[in-house]
Amino acid sequence: MLLHLALLFLLSIAGATSLGINYGQIGNNLPPPDKVLDMLIALRITKVRIYDTNPQVLSAFANSKIDLIVTIENQMLAELMNPQQALQWVTTRIKPYVPATQITEIAVGNEVFSENDMTLMETLVPAMLSIHAALTQLGLSFIKLSTPSSLAVLEESYPPSAGSFKPEITGIMTQFLEFLSRTKAPFWINAYPYFAYKDDPNGIPLEYVLCNPNPGMVDPFTRLHYDNMLYAQADAVYFAMAKMGFEGIEVRISETGWPSKGDPNENGATIQNAANYNRNLLRRQMANEGTPMRPNVRLEIYLFALFNENLKPGPTSERNYGLYQPDGTMAYNVGLSSFKRTSSISLTSSAPTKGGIMGYYRSLVYWMFVYLLTYQVFMRRRF
Repeated sequence: MLLHLALLFLLSIAGATSLGINYGQIGNNLPPPDKVLDMLIALRITKVRIYDTNPQVLSAFANSKIDLIVTIENQMLAELMNPQQALQWVTTRIKPYVPATQITEIAVGNEVFSENDMTLMETLVPAMLSIHAALTQLGLSFIKLSTPSSLAVLEESYPPSAGSFKPEITGIMTQFLEFLSRTKAPFWINAYPYFAYKDDPNGIPLEYVLCNPNPGMVDPFTRLHYDNMLYAQADAVYFAMAKMGFEGIEVRISETGWPSKGDPNENGATIQNAANYNRNLLRRQMANEGTPMRPNVRLEIYLFALFNENLKPGPTSERNYGLYQPDGTMAYNVGLSSFKRTSSISLTSSAPTKGGIMGYYRSLVYWMFVYLLTYQVFMRRRF
């Protein structure tokens, strides 16, 4: 109970308004949407992404003041290239719920550029154009359109200044970036430092991928210092876009997370690492951090995921990214696993914060959070 109060206090006072969460539903034991909404409100989470346009979720979230990103499944893109089909889709799937449900963005597909399916890729921009026209026709042009991509969209990502898109998608990527630039929509990226560590645990420092204190790395060309891989990955996307002539598009993290459990060959998939990673992201969001390349633009992040989803296919890790179990209990204690290391954790960074006074209050909130966690440990040991 104290942990929930600590999280609630931390989020409400610090104002982590840029922190969102992915609400996946690939499970047969998940709570109903109205119960999920209660959890989100209690935790002061104000930004949520779902992977469809589930009418039960859209109805439940009405009048909740939660900004919602909905998703169009990849297999629907070919059909929605047709302007009439797009108009019908928006008329039936979006318009009935707005404005009561605050749908702010539509993710048109997911990781389309990573499917190695050129036919699918070629449907993306035409579908976006048709949907955008339908939104405009229906008075919903305030809803932004983009598509989340995985890091596989990049030919190079290290160092960040070497960031570049795969040459075979240059034509489609140019059209996509032109659309984002014209509509002032963000470039969403699904970025998982965990995957890099899993594949090369001996070559990549764990502290660097967990966003723990570490020496970091310096980009040899820009001389920018990076103390974590997530920021380096985001900046690699900025550099890739700049090389194509697009420098005004904001990069946002549509998915990032760390599994709390994995198969024997899934290096680093532990409760301690998951707690460290997500806790560190929350701390950085409190500090309003941007990346070294965009220090004055707070990096918007959506954690993956709200729940462990028991029907997700693939290795064990795929079913263990959740902050919560389906019964509403925490999958792990965010912050508690790194309690013994708090004396070495600094709240300062290379990115500026919004003034010394706000920094003081964030530090105060942080140490109050640690105090509550310490008290919880003491009480558990006592009884």
